[in-house]
Amino acid sequence: MWNSSAIDRRRFVKAAGLGFLAALQPRALMALERADAVYASGMRDANGSYAVATVTERGEIVDRVALPARAHGMAFSQATGKTVAFARRPGTYAMIFDAHGTTDPIVIASVEGRHFYGHGAFSPDGRILYASENDFDANRGMIGLYDATNRFARIGEFETYGVGPHDMTVTDDGRMLVVANGGIETHPDTGRTKLNLTSMQPSLTLIDSATGGLIENHALPPQWAQVSTRHVDIDDSGRIWFACQYEGHRNDLPPLVGSFAKGEDLRFVELPEETTRRLANYVGAIAVNRNDGLVGVTSPKGGVAVTIDARSGKVLSETTVPDAAGIAPATDGFAVSSYDGDFLGSRSSVAWDQHIVRIAPSRRL
Repeated sequence: MWNSSAIDRRRFVKAAGLGFLAALQPRALMALERADAVYASGMRDANGSYAVATVTERGEIVDRVALPARAHGMAFSQATGKTVAFARRPGTYAMIFDAHGTTDPIVIASVEGRHFYGHGAFSPDGRILYASENDFDANRGMIGLYDATNRFARIGEFETYGVGPHDMTVTDDGRMLVVANGGIETHPDTGRTKLNLTSMQPSLTLIDSATGGLIENHALPPQWAQVSTRHVDIDDSGRIWFACQYEGHRNDLPPLVGSFAKGEDLRFVELPEETTRRLANYVGAIAVNRNDGLVGVTSPKGGVAVTIDARSGKVLSETTVPDAAGIAPATDGFAVSSYDGDFLGSRSSVAWDQHIVRIAPSRRL
């Protein structure tokens, strides 16, 4: 039987090279050789220090790179093997590293008047890194463009046509940027305080990656103006899935997950009432498993991971995961991490951060 996991593992080990493998401790090398998949995630060690870790689906840490401060989201380039850890809002750094250890990490800083929003994505060819940013004095969302062929020098910026951009991604053909504008105003002078909860304008925008021009702007309807659009992913058909966090009354039952495609209106998934209650008005991460036709979401506040059929929108499973954090496609379903050290059921002394990304060289799952 064809085993995609074994091929992923062999490709990763081959790409890593002798230098990377020789630097690993025997226990880490053994973990890598046994791994079906390899991921990257920000973490906080037991001593309080921050790092980004290369980790197997068993929760075994293969390697780690120290970070100057807490990270949030991750981005990975299939074309180049580069991984990026973005600072948590309102952080001002992003660290780019090679999981194979063939080059030294690069740390970049946001320009004056900007801070990172914790997310970004590579162009399909790996030549450009896009990062969600806040132009905080003008209260407008921006996408910073960084040249991956020139040590990630900043080469420009695009508007996101909204406020508070959080997660973003790039379509498979590289032509469009997809941005979740959460609609929440913040300013570094007030830390993480949300300044406009009574006048939010969340939206999802499609932006021309060549010109920065607005292609489509999908504002949420007025009755759901406090449903902050936060995270996005794309399925095999090109459909965009989004997840939300509600800033209204805690007893409300707002829609939290939806999808759309270019030229279509937003469509919310009609989750069962009990599922919505379990999500506790807060979806912290979303991921698509393209091979299995699944959408997965997690809620740290609800302590749950939910799997949805991408075709029917039906909830297939709900799994209790206290402090559920990151989610990424696995060979079968999803890998889920937690703030209290759980990674697919394996417990460790580290605290995994909000997001994980699969970095084993493979076709997009």
